[in-house]
Amino acid sequence: MLNRRHLLACGAGAAALSFPAFAFGQAQATSKRLLVVILRGGMDGLSALPPVGDPNYASLRGRLALPRVGDGAVLPLDSTFALHKNLAKFAAMYRAGELLPIHACATAYRERSHFDAQNVLETGAGAPFARSEGWLNRSLGALPQARPEMGIALSAQAPLILRGPANVSTWSPSALPDVENDTMARLLALYRSTDPALAGALDSAMSANSVAMESGAGDMNARGYRIAPLAQIAARFLKDEHGPIAAVMEMGNWDTHANQGLEQGPLARNLAALDEGLDAFKTEMGPAWRDTAVIIVTEFGRTAAPNGANGTDHGMGAAAFLAGGSVNGGRVLADWPGLAQSALYEGRDLRPTTDLRGVFKGVLADHLRVPTAALERDGFPESGGVRVVQGLIRG
Repeated sequence: MLNRRHLLACGAGAAALSFPAFAFGQAQATSKRLLVVILRGGMDGLSALPPVGDPNYASLRGRLALPRVGDGAVLPLDSTFALHKNLAKFAAMYRAGELLPIHACATAYRERSHFDAQNVLETGAGAPFARSEGWLNRSLGALPQARPEMGIALSAQAPLILRGPANVSTWSPSALPDVENDTMARLLALYRSTDPALAGALDSAMSANSVAMESGAGDMNARGYRIAPLAQIAARFLKDEHGPIAAVMEMGNWDTHANQGLEQGPLARNLAALDEGLDAFKTEMGPAWRDTAVIIVTEFGRTAAPNGANGTDHGMGAAAFLAGGSVNGGRVLADWPGLAQSALYEGRDLRPTTDLRGVFKGVLADHLRVPTAALERDGFPESGGVRVVQGLIRG
């Protein structure tokens, strides 16, 4: 630990042009893969990655302080930090050197609006709405365009982080009924005779959909819209040697203003789902996991002390995670400011000490080999003074 005092439809015919237009079997393969998971709502990092060794933790967190022993005990990482008990798969990856938790981190944003904070998180800008393009799209655009689609969003429309000039696509499950194969074959034949471009798009969409269906997309509605089956589908896209090299997933409902809970409650359930999702992604990636990095990040943290509704309000310093076979894990990255009242940001929040732009730049440069000049010019303009975090990726 670094311490200043010591990461469109299930039915193949429905809105087919929203599917990725991958040219399967035609693009040159590359081994490195990146998954970005955005936790929308502001995850409470002091519960996901509790600093139980901080002398002020228990008194400051009060009824939201997680126990070190007994029922609901945390999973220790080092003398200061632990994981919530529902992150058992995360803990196993940490022990395997495949998880790097990051604490007291933030973007350049220092206010408390979800919309503004998410905008800055996804654009990499220094202020809200300063850019209309995402840092991941611009970074992918700086690489050799070896694929028709360099990135994919597992959502109905591309989130801001993937918007920009580089070619990307989307895929999401649909509540519409499946279309019979015979109908799709007839439609494809019609397009081939009347509109070759549309035929090509539909053919690619059907191929991409078959990748998702092999991962169990067909019964996602029956199982509920959980992160694990979607993560499996993301893995199937990424591990295909001719598929995209980056994917983005979103998970909502992290805004825990009331009745947040400890080992049970909405936050605990979300953490269990996230734990299941990352494990499902790793399992599905198989051997490709060793060339993969995952960034799990949220727009801001929560207040250090609980509010009157047994929850937490919008805060500042957050926790993030890097995972994957390419990640140099098994340690916690934290220039820890401490939880003493005098150390808190505005007297209420964990003080940010690590700029997430430095983390993003470090992963993109060392993992995907995005040129440094492109990162500073296109990916994260106005971040020249932000130190690139080194050593995040295995050499």
